[in-house]
Amino acid sequence: MRLTKFTHACVRLEADGRALVIDPGEFSEEAALDGVRTVLVTHEHFDHIDYGWLTRVAQADPEFRIYGPAPVTAQLTSLGEAAVTVSTGDTFTAGGFAVQAVGGDHAEIYEGLPGCPNLGYVIDDTVYHPGDALFVPDARIDTLLVPATAPWLKLAEALDFVRAVKPRRAFPIHDAMLSTIGQKSVEGWMSAKANTDYAWLSPGDSV
Repeated sequence: MRLTKFTHACVRLEADGRALVIDPGEFSEEAALDGVRTVLVTHEHFDHIDYGWLTRVAQADPEFRIYGPAPVTAQLTSLGEAAVTVSTGDTFTAGGFAVQAVGGDHAEIYEGLPGCPNLGYVIDDTVYHPGDALFVPDARIDTLLVPATAPWLKLAEALDFVRAVKPRRAFPIHDAMLSTIGQKSVEGWMSAKANTDYAWLSPGDSV
């Protein structure tokens, strides 16, 4: 499987002619969707979904599909069957990949906020994108996409999350707010304490 990182939380997965994109938000490069007809969205926030962009793409391609929790699809009703509602525990095929939706709630920032649904996605029983949460799935994960920084996150929690999931390798997402100095700091701690093969990916990098 080929994984390409785009800005912030957006990643593209490709394998054997299959392709899907997770969380193409307002920071993401439009190249992320080139040739792709399937998108998974973890939750409703603008850094994880660009509604205008996805609406334009879906209107131009009747085969385009967007999977996400109810608050996401509720804002895409004009797209009809192109917007597919997903709930925790659902298993389905998207873009030719086997997908399991896990978790359910966005991590708390302060006083219960933002209080919205958040789905993590396990792809082909090997890649895990948690969105804005640190839910540990009941699965053997090979590749973990770990949030690097957020208003709801501190580094110790991210390290504990990686240790709990126990992936073979991990790459950062949710990193647009980090400077180069911040990136190197997170990378140093992850490399030293996360008990996994950790590497930073710049936008456009593939592994």
